[in-house]
Amino acid sequence: MHRINDPRLDRTYPCGQTRREFIWEMGAGFAGVALTSLLGADNFFVRSVHASETQTSTNPLASKPRHFYTQAKSCIFLMMNGGPSQVDTFDYKPELVKYAGKSLPPDKKFINSGGRKMGYLTPNWRPFQPGGESGLLISDYFPRVREHADKLAVIKSCHADSHAHGSALVGMNTGSTFIGRPSLGSWCVYGLGSENQSLPGYVVMLDKRGGPISGQPNWSSGFMPSTFQGTLFRPTGNPILDLSGPSHIDKTAQRRQLDLLTKLNQEHLSKRPRGHELASRIQTYELAYRMQSEAPGAVDFSHESQRTLDMYGVGKQPTDEFGRNCLIARRLVERGVRFIQLYSGGGHLEDTWDAHAGIESNHGKHGAEVDQPIAALLQDLDQRGLLDSTLVVWGGEFGRMPFSEGENAPGRNHNPYGFSMWMAGGGIKGGMSYGETDEFGFEAVRDKVHVHDIHATILHLMGLNHEWLTYFHQGREESLTDVYGKVIHEICASG
Repeated sequence: MHRINDPRLDRTYPCGQTRREFIWEMGAGFAGVALTSLLGADNFFVRSVHASETQTSTNPLASKPRHFYTQAKSCIFLMMNGGPSQVDTFDYKPELVKYAGKSLPPDKKFINSGGRKMGYLTPNWRPFQPGGESGLLISDYFPRVREHADKLAVIKSCHADSHAHGSALVGMNTGSTFIGRPSLGSWCVYGLGSENQSLPGYVVMLDKRGGPISGQPNWSSGFMPSTFQGTLFRPTGNPILDLSGPSHIDKTAQRRQLDLLTKLNQEHLSKRPRGHELASRIQTYELAYRMQSEAPGAVDFSHESQRTLDMYGVGKQPTDEFGRNCLIARRLVERGVRFIQLYSGGGHLEDTWDAHAGIESNHGKHGAEVDQPIAALLQDLDQRGLLDSTLVVWGGEFGRMPFSEGENAPGRNHNPYGFSMWMAGGGIKGGMSYGETDEFGFEAVRDKVHVHDIHATILHLMGLNHEWLTYFHQGREESLTDVYGKVIHEICASG
């Protein structure tokens, strides 16, 4: 249930519940169980904290007030699909040099993903260097990002619930390893709406090599209306496929057709006030019409300076693709888009950060693709005065083992027990690290941070209380973090 002290709730009854909530709880015995299946067919139980019965706006993407004031208005999530190695990027472990060639101690219990060969403890493949005034140690796979070390809060004690890519990706994106739940971006847009009614509130840009293994459930709206799901953007040409109307119908005729359709749908909706999917469909038609003129401009670099393009590595290899996506992300933030997710790596194995064959060959390739664009994004947001209002998150679905995959095998297997992520901008205390893994970088041992804690912290920085932000579905108040989640106040500038 919603907390009674939630300032966002407009309660009518002394018990602090709506009439429907009260009836639901009083009828939750055997009779209520029987009624559930009957009433569920009419979408009876779907209710949101924002789309209350007293709500006057029919636009589910309208900008909504936050639970409390925070700096962050937008979030850019840089997803390193495949699982980058923490001990080769942001978690320096000198003990791996001392114990190189030895086995991981037998008391370290884990699942050997895929039943792969197990080798010996292996040091970092590239050296670490201090960055900025903070002296944060960052690997030579990210020399450009290291220049912005004082902006980063590196979380070294992350852990997750799955060692398999598909379920781990879904877990990182939705809070559950099972498909069917709304993604983080969907929760943000559901809770806050969008500040641009001519663009999607939630945009996803994939790697040209393919999408994540688990596909669309990573940006799905789950049991929420489809309005809140992620919209796939392409970095060149028409950003959204099949967006343009038929060539034989001009804008005036298209507008008249849409107005007639909206009128008919609104009349239908007025008789069915709980028709969230119909309201969502109305908004989707209207948004698609407006995006025909707005969306192409978001990917049009004609007014960007050559200096800016060079900074992102646009037009050069291997940075062109991810550089374009990062530049588009900045342009979308400028236009009020709430949540943007960029994928590095697509498909499977070496086309992602899934470095089974070799850390140096894999991370060397993917690091070279993203290092300069990510650094440019941080710099560009900062110099435009947008970094304070934009939360930037970096990470993968899990990390990698500190040992190799057999003798003379330079790769590392999956590791959900301890890995690194970082945040910057949007209310983050920069130039610091939080949490620790053990001396081998195998598992989180101090100030452990679960995926639920990551999500709770992101929502907090966006001005949303993860316990208050709920959606009533099939008789239960659902939330992104379920009954879990703890905000990492130590990395927040405001505490």
